[in-house]
Formats: sequence, C-alpha cells, structure tokens
Amino acid sequence: RGAELRPGSPAAQLPSRARQGSEMIGGRALPGLQADEDPEPAAAPAGNASSAAAAPRSPRGDLGASAIDIDEHIAKLFRCETIPESGIRWICDKAREVLTDEPNVVSVQAPVTVCGDIHGQFNDMIELFQIGGVVPDTNYLFLGDYVDRGHHSVEVVTLLLALKVKHPQRITLLRGNHESRQITQVYGFYDEVLKKYGNVNVWKMFTDVFDYLPLAALIGGTHFCLHGGLSPSLDTIDHIHELERVHEVPMMGPMCDLLWSDPDEWGEGWNKSQRGTGFAWGADISREFRQRNGLDMIVRAHQMVMNGYEPAHDEQVVTVFSAPNYCYRCGNKACLMEVSEGMDRTYLQFDRASTAAQAS
Repeated sequence: RGAELRPGSPAAQLPSRARQGSEMIGGRALPGLQADEDPEPAAAPAGNASSAAAAPRSPRGDLGASAIDIDEHIAKLFRCETIPESGIRWICDKAREVLTDEPNVVSVQAPVTVCGDIHGQFNDMIELFQIGGVVPDTNYLFLGDYVDRGHHSVEVVTLLLALKVKHPQRITLLRGNHESRQITQVYGFYDEVLKKYGNVNVWKMFTDVFDYLPLAALIGGTHFCLHGGLSPSLDTIDHIHELERVHEVPMMGPMCDLLWSDPDEWGEGWNKSQRGTGFAWGADISREFRQRNGLDMIVRAHQMVMNGYEPAHDEQVVTVFSAPNYCYRCGNKACLMEVSEGMDRTYLQFDRASTAAQAS
C-alpha cells in the first residue's frame, strides 16, 4: 500500500532531486514522473463527449466568464480542454461560495457513490463517470486527492469544482492531503499550472478554494467518510465540527491527522506513522470511535491498494482508491463504492481507461 512522505518530516529529509515526487509503494521508492513522460494524453471520453477533442484554446484567453458559461465550461472540461484563467477564477469564486455554507462534516444521504483518490488521471476519471453514472443522475462523494501525480490535475479539479457549482447537492468534495499549498509544490500540480498558464495565479486560486473543502462526511448517519483517518485529539464527530478548517493543512494536530493517518492492521492504539505525520491507528481505536459515535463503518482513501478497495480492522474500515494503474505504472485496479438507499455496499472495480480512450 502507498505511504507518502510529507515534505518537512524527518522521513522526507532527502536531497531535493531524490525527494521530488517520490512516494513509497509497497515499501519501495516510486520515482516521480518526468515532465516529458505523458502516458495519458488528453483524450475525448466516450458518451456525450466521444468525438475527438478540438485543439484547446489558449488558457490565457478571456471568455468573460458569467453564469451562463458554466455549461460551456463543463463541456470543454469533459473534452479535457484547459479553460482560460478568467473561467477558472469564476468557477473558484462560485465554488468558494458553495463550500463556505458546508459544515466540516457534511451529511450525505444514500444512495451515493463514494470515490477515492483521482490524482490528475483525467481519462480514468471519465471512465469512473461512465461506470458510476453522470452528475446529476448519480450522487457522488469524493474523498480528496484530486491533484498531483497525473498529468491533468488542472482539468480534473476544474471539472469537479464546475460540477459542484452546477449541482451543489449532487456532488460532495472533501479535502485530501494533496489539497495543500505545500504538497502541490512537490508532487506536480504547481508545475503543471506553470506549464499550462505561464504564471501561478491559477494555482493560488485553487489552493485558496482548497481551504474551504469540508474535512469529512457522514452517509446516513452511520458511514463516516474522510480522506485519511482518525486522530487521538478527536473522540467524536462533534469535535470535528468545532475545528477551524479554512487555512493551510498544518504540519500536525487534529486537522492534519484527518488527512494523513492510516489504519494499522498489526498494532493497537496509536502509533507513529511511517509518513512522518499523522498516526497509524489500531483496530481497538476503530472499535471505540465507532461505538462512541454510533457508526457502522469508517470509509477512507489515501492509500493505493491493489484491488481498488481493501477492508481493515475486521471490516470496520475500508480503503477506497479510484486511480487505476496509479502513476501509470503501479498496475492496480480502481474502485467505486456504491451505498444503496438501504445502506448496502457494492464495490465496483475498474481498470485504467482503454487504449482507445487514451488516444488524442
């Protein structure tokens, strides 16, 4: 399973060239992708956007974005076209307005489809929508990590925010550990923005919006969903509601733990995380948290798992990961978790987008 080192942690004190983009997968270092390595070219997805993508307009152009442009922007984004900076600004402003009204822990009603990490793998996200259904026909809950690693983080996060603006009640977006100024400067999103826009304005717009993303969600009152894991500082969901979330992810503390912690299959209690931040928590902690908060399950993302999902702690916890063939080389499946109106769970595994979908 993936264990990512947080920059600034003791475990991450490596020379900058060695540290750039490196993660730990199954205990071995995974080199970062190079700028000229593009195994996932921009592609036109099947369905409503099945025709070949037109040449992207210059992102520095000015569409004079307004409320009537949102459908046009979404159509372009489904074709993996980079939209102008003015369009990004309008989407980010509107998304911030929507997210400001959401609590730290969002109440989500079933049926809903839960998605794990995306990491800029645009064509695989389109595959996800083809399997799970389109918004607003399907109600979605995304657990964070929309950016970094993949080559189309800009298009992925712009499309998701545009869908949030268009259908705020049909898609819930949580914050992952990569929705952070510090992390995106190491793992690719910052550099991608510079390459596509020639300045950092768009990166600043997105990272400002990231501060407003909720920290967790509760499906039907019984399924607690978040990106990373539990915190020794937070005994109840009410304690999470009390946190001040609108700021950069701190290096330590309860908010950091929610985005960085991992379940420990072998230990009990709270243990030091190999990531250098957050905690590894045991099955006894999961049991106590569930009982104290009246929960059936803890649903999280944050770790690459080969089957796309992986239960832990006697099925008290499940990890859902939605980036197939992570970093275009890991060979893992991806998964969606469907939660029915009766709170039954179905896991839908899928592989990376087909060769045809990858063709530009």
